[in-house]
Amino acid sequence: MGATADKIKGTANEAIGKAKQGIGEATGSEKLQGEGAVQEIKGKGQKALGDAKEATKDAINKAADAANKKL
Repeated sequence: MGATADKIKGTANEAIGKAKQGIGEATGSEKLQGEGAVQEIKGKGQKALGDAKEATKDAINKAADAANKKL
C-alpha cells in the first residue's frame, strides 16, 4: 500500500474511532468507547506509516538526485 493510501485509511480510522467513542459515551457503552479508542490509535499508526513511507521515498529521491549531479 502506498503512502497516500495509508494516510487516507488512517484518517478514516481516526474519524470512525472518534465517532464510536462519542456514541459510546452518549449511550454509556464502555465496549463501544474502547473499540473507538483502539480504532483511533490504529488510524494514527496508519498515518504515521504513510508519513514514514513518504519521508523514505523523498530521502531516496534526494540521494539519487545528488548522486546524478556528481556524475
